[in-house]
Amino acid sequence: MSKTTLYPHIEPYSAGMLKLDNGHEMYWELSGNPNGFPAVVLHGGPGAGASAMHRKFFDPEYYKIIIFDQRGSGRSKPFAEIQHNTTQDLINDMELLRQHLDIKKWLLFGGSWGSSLALIYGINFPERVASFILRGVFLCSQSELDWFLQGIQTVFPDHWRKFRDFLPPSERSQILNAYYNRLASNDSEINGGATIAWVNFEGSCSTLKPSIRHLALGSSAQRMLALARIEAHYFINNFFLPENYIYMNLNKIFNHRCTIVQGRYDMVCPIVTADKLYSSWNGANYNIIHDAGHSAMEPLILSALVTATEDHKII
Repeated sequence: MSKTTLYPHIEPYSAGMLKLDNGHEMYWELSGNPNGFPAVVLHGGPGAGASAMHRKFFDPEYYKIIIFDQRGSGRSKPFAEIQHNTTQDLINDMELLRQHLDIKKWLLFGGSWGSSLALIYGINFPERVASFILRGVFLCSQSELDWFLQGIQTVFPDHWRKFRDFLPPSERSQILNAYYNRLASNDSEINGGATIAWVNFEGSCSTLKPSIRHLALGSSAQRMLALARIEAHYFINNFFLPENYIYMNLNKIFNHRCTIVQGRYDMVCPIVTADKLYSSWNGANYNIIHDAGHSAMEPLILSALVTATEDHKII
């Protein structure tokens, strides 16, 4: 079955805060069909938070749509907190939420960092996964991180130069460390400018054609801070994973159905990574979108993701 437009806006029928460890609380919500097939949305970043838009990728008559904000993100508390915030924490939080909602298996729908988290959760809890829909694939390797922080200047030298030149000359050889030191501060005089520079850099590289949608212009200062701070926290800690952890453990989920949606001109998570995943995953459905970059809101990526949720109804 094929559908090319988002479903209409719906409101959650249930929502709550789930107590985690070390003072963290997770916001979660349910929408769609209370008796439908469970599908959970894993937002990007880390730190971006979920939104009402995520509900619209799914047929609300078929799916029980589960959305949550990862630690420190969105409506979860404490906001923008990086203490006790690791990849292992996040997958344990997901499993706690699954148990709390009494779900046996769920479809994992994730883009960018959300694709990473989907794969890591699947590797750790393969029996709890029905299938995967992944967009803008990211496997948490050093080469991918190096591309984002340095190599991307090959395509976006102007945006990268602004990102670099926010820092004083003496700190430009250690971009990640310099940004992290500012973003980790609770003083808005220190973290404010770094937050805007970080968000504008990432947003400027996220779409095929220039767009202000992902820039700091229309975002709240708090939401931007969570994204920039938590991303830098995960980057500087190598995502709390051994190198090539995801790729080396893919055999644990190869029997699962997987759809990969990838923009040909995705410069945040270049197609070479999605291609590597597809080449290793016998039977995966690989949909290259030839007129798109990274953002899920690129028109043809949006259409492909909705079509994927339709196709996965047969699982």
